[in-house]
Amino acid sequence: MADECFRHPRLAAIYDPLDPDRSDLDAYVRMAEEFEAHRVLDIGCGTGVFALLLAERGIEVVGVDPAEASIEVAERKPGSEAVRWIRGDVSALPPLQVDLVTMTANVAQAIVDQRIWHETLWRAYESLRPGGRLLFETRDPARRAWEEWNREESHCVAEIRDVGTVESWVEVTDVSWPLVTFRWTYVVAPDGQVLTSDSTLRFRERKEVESDLIAHGYVIDDVRDAPDRPGREFVFVARSPEAG
Repeated sequence: MADECFRHPRLAAIYDPLDPDRSDLDAYVRMAEEFEAHRVLDIGCGTGVFALLLAERGIEVVGVDPAEASIEVAERKPGSEAVRWIRGDVSALPPLQVDLVTMTANVAQAIVDQRIWHETLWRAYESLRPGGRLLFETRDPARRAWEEWNREESHCVAEIRDVGTVESWVEVTDVSWPLVTFRWTYVVAPDGQVLTSDSTLRFRERKEVESDLIAHGYVIDDVRDAPDRPGREFVFVARSPEAG
């Protein structure tokens, strides 16, 4: 089940304007080019920001996400016809043979159920051509990122076209290791509607992720640092073995 901020139509519509700086995706675009990816599967594509960045570069993209409202936002964007959008989780994927599978931002950590996590790794593996790569990020648990998720540090007031003023902030509501749950609150003007979205992320240790990847047949090519958050995240580059 997608979080409310992705599946509620009003929240999905303001998701991008509330987070307009997506320079974190620049590194993923560069890596897609580095790996000479011509076909990409973007798992958890959300409102389609990354998928469309790739499509602009002539890359064939399949974007999959269970949040109907987010996919609808993606489909209204310029150039969206170049992307194949799929509503659902990885179980909805058709047979594919892509060069690269991606899970950007919080996608990997948002898969908190271990059964679904393993199914996602397996489905990604099945979707790769021999030698294709899986690319995703996850926060280093040792950096305790959730300690910065509070109203004081996150409070924001934004003016959004055709919407008005939106006030937002985040607060942690529970830490039951390795799960961290937090709540985003949005106050939308001019009607003053208050909307909330609860999210839970799973913090996996590097060795745990590496073991999971190996168990599903991947070869781990690299574990990189996140350029936009150095020392705070692991960026995993895993590969499907070459045929023969």
